[in-house]
Amino acid sequence: MGSTPINTHELVIVPESAIPDLVTRKASFDAVEAVFAAMAAGSACNFPVVREMLGHEDALYGFKGGFDRAGGVLGLKAGGYWPHNLDRRGLINHQSTVFLFDPDSGRVKAMVGGNLLTALRTAAASSVSIKHLAHKDARVLGMIGAGHQATFQMRAAVEAGAFEKVIGWNMHPEMLPNLARVAKEVGLPFEAVDLPDMAGADVIITITSSFAPTLLAEHVSPGTHLACMGTDTKGKQEVEAALLARATVFTDEVAQSISIGEAQHAIGSGLLAKGDVHQLGAVINGTHPGRQSADEITLFDGTGVGLQDLAVAAAVVETATKRGMAVIVPL
Repeated sequence: MGSTPINTHELVIVPESAIPDLVTRKASFDAVEAVFAAMAAGSACNFPVVREMLGHEDALYGFKGGFDRAGGVLGLKAGGYWPHNLDRRGLINHQSTVFLFDPDSGRVKAMVGGNLLTALRTAAASSVSIKHLAHKDARVLGMIGAGHQATFQMRAAVEAGAFEKVIGWNMHPEMLPNLARVAKEVGLPFEAVDLPDMAGADVIITITSSFAPTLLAEHVSPGTHLACMGTDTKGKQEVEAALLARATVFTDEVAQSISIGEAQHAIGSGLLAKGDVHQLGAVINGTHPGRQSADEITLFDGTGVGLQDLAVAAAVVETATKRGMAVIVPL
């Protein structure tokens, strides 16, 4: 990650249109897994997140950044959520761009399209949690949410486990064919279910933009692993706070989890303490045992950290530079 020398007098631009040919799910998985480990080891840190409503187009805009000393990666992602993009402009609602800087001089060195990159790193984060926390005989994957990001989540998840079936629920059932299509692509049967039937899932991924809990504690069976990937703002909530109280809770960044992640509600209601939220990277590094029993419920609160974006972007820049696919602009 970030090992290819780049002329600090040049700006490397990798446009969004080039990203599909430059990054794979495996590369995203490896980059995100390494970043989680570096965070837990104290060799990488995220900077405080800035998120603001613009008062224009109902858009939410912000910045996520950080510095990975081990990987030599410094930068930020700028972007957010424009809820009317798809209907009004034919664009996806999430829009972002990643900027990388030379940590030795502070000069900008790369600008990378961040839309597909964000989708892949978000999916990679949940699949890393499945690899390290789900029980090894997990066979049924449950999906809550059926939007654009849900399809990335499913593709990444089935590569992290030995699933034999996918079940799914969405607030708007007319979107469930999105999940059925991807399940067919990966060779798995798909069944639309009611929320109580999520008790039949061994792994559940929630990926919605909900501000009220959908999945309740009673919908989850002992031994389940959950990857809650949609809550990244104050007020958002996908699962009942009581579910976190039943689970062993892991996250990408503890500070974000308790302030803008799924844990904010369990913390606020006194069901969880800050010390009850653990870094997934500690499991990767072996400093936390992770799952300790077949009946234990594990929950990954994926808030999304800037270092994930930077790690995947650095890998993209390296590949694009090697292949001659980047646009080089003299500074």
